[in-house]
Amino acid sequence: MLLELENVTASYGPVQVIDGVSLSVPDGGAVGVLGANGAGKTTTLRAITGVVRAGGEIRFDGRSIRGMRPDQVAALGIAHVPEGRGTLGDLTVRENLRVGAYLRRDRAGIARDIDYCLELFPQLQDRIRSNASALSGGEQQMLAVARAFMAKPRLLLLDEASLGLAPGTAKSVYGAIRRLRAESGIAMLVVEQNANLAFSLVDEAVVLETGRSVLSGPTEELRTMDEIRRAYLGG
Repeated sequence: MLLELENVTASYGPVQVIDGVSLSVPDGGAVGVLGANGAGKTTTLRAITGVVRAGGEIRFDGRSIRGMRPDQVAALGIAHVPEGRGTLGDLTVRENLRVGAYLRRDRAGIARDIDYCLELFPQLQDRIRSNASALSGGEQQMLAVARAFMAKPRLLLLDEASLGLAPGTAKSVYGAIRRLRAESGIAMLVVEQNANLAFSLVDEAVVLETGRSVLSGPTEELRTMDEIRRAYLGG
């Protein structure tokens, strides 16, 4: 397994947010994380990247990464697209993409990957000289995903990529992410409120309730479960 979490815990001060999250992501695989607001989905990603202190076991490529700083985690090949996108508003689209590649030294490869991102998200090509703050919400989400890809990660953490987007825009963003996964082989851990979008991308999913993993399995199996359909699929 590329990523393994076993009984992971994390708190904000005295408030325990996750208390027993276990999941795994195979190399090249994609796993979704479902759950209601407050279930601990975002905190799980923050525990992986070292933004919050965590207990339990967190392993990446067989190596414990619990307790590492966020920059150390990123250097191992984990890129995080946070909720709220986190683009650098005062920088242009091209500058944001270059920031994503700050650890890389292969100038020709960086140039090729910028071209690839602009082909993957054509809207960004049209806004290449615009500051990120001038982009629409959908364009900012595209830029956030593209910037994370520029780091050449082995694992991409996506947090609520459809949040605040119109349904058609969200569908377009996920279509590009599916293509990115197919063409790059990057493994993905996907936090998403819209289970239909998540299930269009991931092979398996984990359901969190009040900070614990309560259910997991292949997406096709989860789709058939009444409790999943009622809670997450509008069935």
